[in-house]
Parts: sequence; structure tokens; C-alpha cells
Amino acid sequence: MNWDIILTQFFSQSIGVNAMVFAMAAIGLNIHFGYTGLLNFGHVGFMAAGAYGVGMTVFWLDQSFWLGLVVGVLFCVALALLLGVPTLRLRSDYLGITTIAASEALRIFVRWRGNRERTGASEGINDFADDFFALNIFDKPGNQSYRFFFFEYRAQDLWMMVVGWSLVLLFVLLNWQLVRSPWGRVLKSIREDEDAARALGKNAYSYKMQALVLGGVIGGVAGMMQVIAKQSVQPDTFNPVITFLIWTVLIIGGVGKVWSPVAGSIIYWALISGLITFMRELIGTDLSDTLETWLNLSILNVDQLRFVIFGFTLMMLMWFRPQGIFGSREEMALDDR
Repeated sequence: MNWDIILTQFFSQSIGVNAMVFAMAAIGLNIHFGYTGLLNFGHVGFMAAGAYGVGMTVFWLDQSFWLGLVVGVLFCVALALLLGVPTLRLRSDYLGITTIAASEALRIFVRWRGNRERTGASEGINDFADDFFALNIFDKPGNQSYRFFFFEYRAQDLWMMVVGWSLVLLFVLLNWQLVRSPWGRVLKSIREDEDAARALGKNAYSYKMQALVLGGVIGGVAGMMQVIAKQSVQPDTFNPVITFLIWTVLIIGGVGKVWSPVAGSIIYWALISGLITFMRELIGTDLSDTLETWLNLSILNVDQLRFVIFGFTLMMLMWFRPQGIFGSREEMALDDR
């Protein structure tokens, strides 16, 4: 068994592009649920709005990539208003139902073949981020990859990681400042007891809308970074499973903490990548022969088995520490309204 490969995969993926994207998306979800108590089960819809905003601007409107970033943000704001206006005056479960339905409706709409000229339908949108990679300071003739200790990254991935993690740091600092401000304290009071916040003269509806928009925009930026890294916007990338993986990342780190989404994403991707590499290395060893009858261990079901193992680990975490690794039980409390 090659432990160098296992450990290299474990540590490299913990700071890779996927970890960056999920950390950013979880920061937005943390603003929704962790600080405001909004049940958003369709966060992937905001990611899709941001991704298609930039992709459609280049593909359909034949405009600048940089204008597309602005359009992507506007799409996220519009989606937040569309979801929030009819639901935020009602109980929180109505928002949860609406968001998961809206995200799936959006995915089906953009992949409809009648939208081929606008969204690329099921084929998606490709090669739209050339302007972004034209600024790549690491892409030099004869130097297309970089090695750091045991890790090796392509110039394109390294550029994405530098820009992406810089944005993650920016959003963490923004989040830190906001939650320490009077605005953030009002959000927490709404989460704990919305009626009490209203009794003190706070417009709970307005504050919840602001939180929904801000978290949605951060989620949209995460979606932009995800598709820019691949130079491809595919509708089935934004399926409902992604939302619940983002919830998993948030729960692992701990709800209502500034750094917990980042820590949760790093831990999640390190374990998932490390597990699959470990099990692939395990196949063909004496230990795998012993376990083969019980687990039916093979290359074909390693992907499924790693999620079983990780799911069991997550169950144990919820049993012994439901607030997450860095969270607190007080932040997990959510008024049942």
C-alpha cells in the first residue's frame, strides 16, 4: 500500500478547488441558517443562478466575461427576492419547501432543449472563461505545473485556488465583521425569537430578506468559481444532492461560527478523497482478500463504500457532538415557529 499517494491525496484535496467552492457555498448557507435561522434546502439554486449568469452572458448575449460576473450576482439577488417575498413572512419550513422546489425547477428549465440557444440545454456552456485565465500569473511558457513539497498543481488549478481562497478569506472577514455589528446581532435575535425582535421594533422581514440576498450572492459566487474552474456550465452539476453536501460541510464544522464552514469543507474533502484513495490502494492486498466476502470490495463499489463509511462517521458525530466540531449547542438552537 502506497501511503505517499494516500497522504498526498488527503492533503492536496483538502485545499483544492472543490474544498474552496464548498467552503464558499457553506459560508452563504451559514448566513441563512446559522445566523438567521432560514431553512434553505435549495442553496444549489443560487450556485446555478450565478453560474448561468456568467455563462449565458458570454454564450447567449456575446458580452464580456467580466460583465457576466455582475449579471450572475444580479441573478442571485433576483432569485433571493423571488423566493423571499412570498415566504419570509410565513413559517421557516415554507422557505425550505420553496427553495428545494425552485432549485430543481431552475435546473430542469435550463436543461430544457427549447433553451439550447440561451443555456446550452443538456450540453451546457463551454469555454466561456478565457478572459479569466488570461490573467493567470502562473501560466508561463514551459512551466505548466508547480510542485510544493509532495503536491503538484497545474497552473490553471493553482490560479483558481489562489483567487478562490482569497475570496473565501474575504467572505470570512466580511462575515466576521457583520455578525459582530448591530446588524448581525439583530439576525441572531430573529433566529432565537422573532417575536421578541419585532417587539423591540426590528423589521424581521427586512432583515431576513437582506440575509437571504447576501447568503445567496455568496453561494452564487461559489457557483461561478465552480464552473470557471471547469470552463463548463452543466445543468446536472446543480442537482439537489449538492445542497445537502453543503449542509454536511456546515454541520461538520459547526453552525453559527465564522470559520466553521471553511473547516468543515477542508475536513470533508480531505476525508472523502483520502478514503477513496485508501480503499483503491487496499484492493489487491491481503487485507482486502479478507474483507472481500463481507464488503464485496472492488473498484466498482469503492465510490459507494466511501460514502457509507463517511455517513456512519457523520452519524457518530451527530450522536456525540451534534453542534459540529467547532460549533456550540447554543448556536444549534432554533426557535420552532
